[in-house]
Amino acid sequence: MGSSTLLPDWSELTPECLLDIFSRLSMGQRWNGPILVCKTWMNICQDPSLNTILDLEADFMSSPDSIYWWSPKFEEKVDSTIRSAVDQSQGGLKEVRVRHCTNQSLSYVAERCPDLEVLWVKYSPKVTVESMKKIALSCPKLKELDISCSYEISCECIELVGANCKNLKILKRNLMHPFEVERVRYCTYARDLSFLTLGNVDAYTIGRHMRQLKHLELRYSTLTDLGLAHLCKECSSLEYLDLLGCRDLTNEGLTNHTSSLKNLKEIKRPNFTAII
Repeated sequence: MGSSTLLPDWSELTPECLLDIFSRLSMGQRWNGPILVCKTWMNICQDPSLNTILDLEADFMSSPDSIYWWSPKFEEKVDSTIRSAVDQSQGGLKEVRVRHCTNQSLSYVAERCPDLEVLWVKYSPKVTVESMKKIALSCPKLKELDISCSYEISCECIELVGANCKNLKILKRNLMHPFEVERVRYCTYARDLSFLTLGNVDAYTIGRHMRQLKHLELRYSTLTDLGLAHLCKECSSLEYLDLLGCRDLTNEGLTNHTSSLKNLKEIKRPNFTAII
């Protein structure tokens, strides 16, 4: 006669225990799992202390790159997710890592999440100074900003953030690889977007308003030796510098100007052999 196996009764777990378990899951994992089980679990998943981080980067990285992302419909989905996260956190969001959002949702974050410390708005052509000004003025605790491949985020935005967010230590202003730009141009939605950038203007703005930076990424920037010289002079505390793909730099200029960065621990250099 077989012996019966006693299964654990999950309903007997205390709210404190469930809170500890759910804290080990991402917001997306909770939304697609425990929150759907029962009302008790749903209420615990909605605890503001569990909803201080919205990180969609892993979802983007694990999905095949899709032209579908470059569409108003997809932006609406991302915006809706951001607004839901803000509401769930009751304004307590501290980290937001997203792509393809718009001014609408970013303004919603700025207006309700004053303790924001980390903001990634990569590949977001509908993010402009309209919402970035609100972020700069309303989120002074910002420590990390990633505006990579968001070409409408101008030098004016960088200046505003630098002038108002004095705790900022990490800035990522990477651009698309030229091959990636050409591929995206095939999408109707992106066909009229401007991919023009002014690398030296970026460098001068960063050097003037973000001198406290320790980590800076400028992949595929049009930065020249002149801009780099200014950047290295003003941002003397840099510990990490990524200049991969910066075709307008020279080996000699890079070596000479970065030699003044006494705290520099790691540098990603352009492949000058490939450029030649």
